[in-house]
Amino acid sequence: MLSETLNDRLEAYRIGQKVRGLRTAKGLGLEQLGEHSGLSAGMLSRIERGQLFPTLPTLMRIALVFGVGLEHFFAEGEVVPIVEIVRQKDRLRLPNTPTGEPTFHFESLDFPVTDRRMEAYLAEFPPGAPASAPHSHAGVEIVYVMSGSLGIDIHGSVRRLDAGDSIYFESEFEHSYLCLGDAPCRALTTVTTEPS
Repeated sequence: MLSETLNDRLEAYRIGQKVRGLRTAKGLGLEQLGEHSGLSAGMLSRIERGQLFPTLPTLMRIALVFGVGLEHFFAEGEVVPIVEIVRQKDRLRLPNTPTGEPTFHFESLDFPVTDRRMEAYLAEFPPGAPASAPHSHAGVEIVYVMSGSLGIDIHGSVRRLDAGDSIYFESEFEHSYLCLGDAPCRALTTVTTEPS
């Protein structure tokens, strides 16, 4: 267990962000980096998120993949930004529930990013489907309706959104979704992953 002082000093080097920057600049996923370095994708994810500080031999394995020296991780300077492109053909369409009849389907628009501060989804709500089960989570949510009409029940009060409308709400209050009308509703939903 690292002392708080050691932990703070190591965090200042932003090693995880530098590893992620190198990986995304090369277009590698965590699994691919794991194959090249001999490290598990889980360990690499924890390193990138700053949950684990790598030993020097572990860091050297990562450095060798990218052709940099250890000094790259300890030098002060610009940190490479996180940039991920998600192609439409690579997105997976998933039901909102693993069992029973789904009330909507969604596709993650940012799934390759391992340490997201927000999450974005493209959701489709079919006409005639029942309302989704009420749920809540920390943070806030923004919904932008691209087509069709959507009812959002927030804390017992239903708001109607038509194409072009958007809503911002605190998602720690129970909320659910329902397609209104005879046409499918498509919406872009953004959710923060940290409490508001």
